[in-house]
Amino acid sequence: MKVAIIGGGAAGMAAASRVKALRPNWDVMVFEKSGFVSHAPCGIPFYVGGVVDHFEELCAYDVQYFRVERGIDVHTNSRVVSVDEGSITVEEGKNGGKEVTYEWDKLLFATGSRAQKLNVAGEELEGVLCVNDIENAQKVKVRAIEAENVVIVGSGYIGVEMADAISRLGKKVTVIEVRERPLPEYDAEIAAIIKSEMEKVVELKLSERVVAFEGKERVEKVVTNKDEYRCDLAIVAVGVLPNTEIASGFVELGKGSAIKTNSRMETSRENVYAAGDCAESINVVTGKEDWIPLAAPANKMGYVAGVNIAGLEMHYPGSLKSQLTSFGNLEIGKAGLSENEAIKEGYEVVSAFITSRTSARYLPGGLIHLKVVADRNGRLLGVQAAGKDVAMRIYAASALLYNGCEVKDLFFTDFPYYPPISRVWDPLVVAARNLFRKLGIP
Repeated sequence: MKVAIIGGGAAGMAAASRVKALRPNWDVMVFEKSGFVSHAPCGIPFYVGGVVDHFEELCAYDVQYFRVERGIDVHTNSRVVSVDEGSITVEEGKNGGKEVTYEWDKLLFATGSRAQKLNVAGEELEGVLCVNDIENAQKVKVRAIEAENVVIVGSGYIGVEMADAISRLGKKVTVIEVRERPLPEYDAEIAAIIKSEMEKVVELKLSERVVAFEGKERVEKVVTNKDEYRCDLAIVAVGVLPNTEIASGFVELGKGSAIKTNSRMETSRENVYAAGDCAESINVVTGKEDWIPLAAPANKMGYVAGVNIAGLEMHYPGSLKSQLTSFGNLEIGKAGLSENEAIKEGYEVVSAFITSRTSARYLPGGLIHLKVVADRNGRLLGVQAAGKDVAMRIYAASALLYNGCEVKDLFFTDFPYYPPISRVWDPLVVAARNLFRKLGIP
C-alpha cells in the first residue's frame, strides 16, 4: 500500500508516524516543499527574541530521524505541482528541478497555511517580511538585530509575540492594528489590560490601516490612512490562509476555503484525507464547521487521519480554539467563545468580568483579570484571562468546555487550594458565582 502525504509539518508528520506505526510494511512518502519537517512556526518569536538559541530547535525532529528511526520516505525541497487520481507530480530540488511522478493508493493533504498579505503598494520591498514560514525565521532574526525601527502590522497572537520579542532586543517597535484593540478576538475588558501593558513598551497605533510601504531598494517607511512611520524592518502579521490551491478542484472546499472533511478526516474523494491548517473541522462549542489553524489541533487531526488511513477507526471531535500567549510579564489566554463571538453565533449571552488575586491574601502574588461567558440556559461558552497564573485557568476551562459543562459545573469543580498560586475561592469559581445572580441561581 502506497501512502502519499503532501506537507511535512505537524499534521503531516503525525499522520505519517501513525500510519507507519500501525502498518510498518506500507510505503509512506512525505513531500515537503521546505528543507525542514516537523517544524514549529509558533516558536519563531522566541527564536527572534533570543529565548531559543538555535534555529534547528524549532524542529521537533530532523529529517534523518523520520527516515531512519520511523522508516518514512521523506522528500524535502519537493513541491507537489499537480494531483491526479492515483498519482502526484513533484518538482524536486531546492531551486526547482526535474518533475517526478509518484503513485498513491491513499493521499493526505497536510499543506498547512500561509501568511495573509495586505496587497498594498511596496509589499514586495526588501525588509517587508512575514513570520509564519519556518524558512523566514533566520532572515527575520538577522533583520531584527540589524534594525533600529521595526513596524509590526497586526496585533493578533503572532503580532503581539513578535512585538514582545523584538522590544526585548532593545529596538523601537511600532504596532499598527486596523481594529480598535489589540488581540481583536478578545472582548474589550481583557483587551484594555493587554493594551495598557503593550503601551508601556511599544508604540501602539489602533484603528489605523496600512496603505503602502515605501523605500528605494528596501523598506524605509510604512504609510497608513493616518500617518507615516520610519522603519528598517516591517513584519506583516495579519492572519493566515489555508494552502489549498493544489487541492482545489480535486476535493471539495469548506469553511474559509479550507478542505472540507468529516470526523475521520476524509475528504469528498475516496481514499483522500486532509488534516491540519489546510482542513476544516468542528468548533466544539458551536457544533458547527470551523477553520481553526492551530498547532495542537493540527497534531491531533494528523494522528486521527493516520489511524484512519491505516484502516482502523478514530474520530476527531473538533477543537475549542484554546490559546495562550504573553506580552512582557502579562499572561494571556482564551478558550471557547468571547462575548462578541457568542453574540454573532446567535447566543443570548450573560457574562461576568472579575479581577482577583491569584494567591492567598497573606502571600505575595499577582492579579488575574477573568471573563466568563455563558448562554441564558447556563451553558458555559468561553473563558478569557489576562494577568498572573492564567495558563492553569485556561487549561481548566478548556477541559470543562470540551465536555459541554454548565456554569454550575464551573462553580462546583474541585479546584485544588494551594495558597501561593490559588485561593480557597478560585477566580474561576468567583466568576461562576457572579454569573449565578444573572442566571437567577441562588
